[in-house]
Amino acid sequence: MRKAFISPAKYVQGEDELYNLGYFIRTFGDSALLIAHPDDVQRVKHKLEHTMNKYKVTLVESGFTGECSRQEVKRLQQLAIEHNCSCTIGLGGGKAIDTAKCVAEGEALIIVPTIAATDAPTSHSAVMYTPEGEFDDYAYFKQSPSVVMIDTTVIANAPTRFLVAGMGDALSTYFEARATASSYSNVNAGLPCGAMGGVAPAKGTKAALALAKLCYETLLEDGAKAKMACDANLVTSALENIVETNILLSGLGFESGGLAAAHAIHNGLTSLEGTHFYMHGEKVAFTTLVQLVLENASAAEMNEVLEFCVSIGLPVCLADLGVTSVTNEELQAVAQKACIPEESIHSMPFPVTEEMVVSAIRVADMMGQQFKGQKDV
Repeated sequence: MRKAFISPAKYVQGEDELYNLGYFIRTFGDSALLIAHPDDVQRVKHKLEHTMNKYKVTLVESGFTGECSRQEVKRLQQLAIEHNCSCTIGLGGGKAIDTAKCVAEGEALIIVPTIAATDAPTSHSAVMYTPEGEFDDYAYFKQSPSVVMIDTTVIANAPTRFLVAGMGDALSTYFEARATASSYSNVNAGLPCGAMGGVAPAKGTKAALALAKLCYETLLEDGAKAKMACDANLVTSALENIVETNILLSGLGFESGGLAAAHAIHNGLTSLEGTHFYMHGEKVAFTTLVQLVLENASAAEMNEVLEFCVSIGLPVCLADLGVTSVTNEELQAVAQKACIPEESIHSMPFPVTEEMVVSAIRVADMMGQQFKGQKDV
């Protein structure tokens, strides 16, 4: 059996860590192409100026347009050539990070998230869009980023909603990895990239499953405490643990442990207009409950997850995601999208039909409403 595990070459996290960015640029050369939204650059401008002066490096600002499109990637690659950049930096949220991955193509890449809303920073994949923002394609590269740098002071000063959404995304990690391991399904870590076509797919490792389990355990232990710290813009041990959980443990867990029903149903759920105003992790929190209904998880496990979500303000029912009423036809469309042949729902350890998904969404919605009702009494 072929197994695979993938991770960044280096992960570093701490308060004011951005002051050390120049050191890592220096491991590649003396200049870097900086791909970031102007607002994110402004938030950390004094730290960028400090690290440039201290380590005598140059940051080439890219005028990033905000969309990870083929056209933007081509423009930025040409800019990097013109300025003889030694490496690429993706600083900010998901679009800047994914664009940097595409520009670097797996070489000399430093990722600097300014929010802890998803587990994308550590992965070797990116999502590409058209210049108008429509989904285009997935891109996979030969390796994960060279360096993932997390400044927890920056994270603590971002809106708390981002941290909570990251916990929603991380919440699914263990349950999806557990399902993938039970079904002996393939994981993203074994996917070939364009330059390495023909590589056989691979299963997950025990290490990845262990990290995924630690991800869930840390959420339960430190999630509520980290939210409180972020509300006050303070860095505490709990916040540090949750930042590591949202980005590193969840990132390694999903890519090397596998995705299953929760993310597939999330993708289907995006067809409901009301959900468009909610973040990825907020929707994944609810679809994790849907996966647990599909699995007929124990009452104790369901209640544990519901309790966690409610304690930090994650959605537990459709109304929490802006869907106050939904028809069977609309849910059928959700289920149809979730069950297309290439979706991760087929990593569940049993066959899943569209009808099963519709029923599981309905039941998870009712359970979430009932649980919240009991809390309000």
